[in-house]
Amino acid sequence: MGSNSSPPTVLQLCYENVTGSCVKTPYSPGSRVILYAVFGFGAVLAVFGNLMVVISILHFKQLHSPTNFLIASLACADFGVGISVMPFSMVRSIESCWYFGRSFCTFHTCCDVAFCYSSLFHLSFISIDRYIAVTDPLVYPTKFTVSVSGICISISWILPLVYSGAVFYTGVYDDGLEELSSALNCVGGCQVVVNQNWVLIDFLSFLIPTLVMIILYGNIFLVARQQAKKIENIGSKTESSSESYKARVARRERKAAKTLGITVVAFMISWLPYSIDSLVDAFMGFITPAYIYEICVWCAYYNSAMNPLIYALFYPWFKKAIKVIVSGQVFKNSSATMNLFSEQI
Repeated sequence: MGSNSSPPTVLQLCYENVTGSCVKTPYSPGSRVILYAVFGFGAVLAVFGNLMVVISILHFKQLHSPTNFLIASLACADFGVGISVMPFSMVRSIESCWYFGRSFCTFHTCCDVAFCYSSLFHLSFISIDRYIAVTDPLVYPTKFTVSVSGICISISWILPLVYSGAVFYTGVYDDGLEELSSALNCVGGCQVVVNQNWVLIDFLSFLIPTLVMIILYGNIFLVARQQAKKIENIGSKTESSSESYKARVARRERKAAKTLGITVVAFMISWLPYSIDSLVDAFMGFITPAYIYEICVWCAYYNSAMNPLIYALFYPWFKKAIKVIVSGQVFKNSSATMNLFSEQI
């Protein structure tokens, strides 16, 4: 009798002629095109958007302030994600294979973690900066100077780089999970399995600064509310020049705090799903389906592309700076000293 059973599915491997190769589970051609377009757009936006932020702040002298230097350094971290993490993760996510070697897998993971924590540290220091600026705007310039900003930037880079290098190049992250790690990391694989201790440390390292930022921004907006009421009262009376100046400074600092507060919220929303998923996986036996994990990862990656969009929406000076850079006016000798603000303090 003839058999009507369908032919067996051919098992695809990442490396067909290599023993111990990972199994390849690619998407359909149509899905791959869409995913490459979506992930590729995020990577391009992260690279060029953050490059615009860095060039704007470093080139235009009017933007040389402690806060803006922190923003430029944060943009460097997001630029690093866009150029050294997202393109390779894109290929791994879509092709389900890692074609870039074991050594680069470790380097890629190290960069991934380091840039994430660098962003978190930068945002924490920016929150402190905004808190001082809003609560005491007249004394702020003497408290948060360029040198203090430089120290904050140094800490925001050195600690994450040392931490990620120590964890991933020593191999302590998978102590007790060696069998699972070796099973997942077949030839063509780059899946990092982190034990419960390090996942808990990572989660607390994310949670504690996040809670501090929430508290600081909560206080910032309470103070901003009080200042707004005072300004209304001043406006109804005859205001002195010193009161008028203080009111304008307070208004400017509140506006900056609002924009940077949105940046912090965007970071939290982007990274919280991944942080919770990592915690659940470590303590529940890695139960998360692959597609859920990939969604969490790419939500976190896309945060690196969001900040330039936030600045473009809320900072008129950034929109003007982009026009100057894109039009080529940035190459004129006088461009560094041009006025990017519509109103002066």
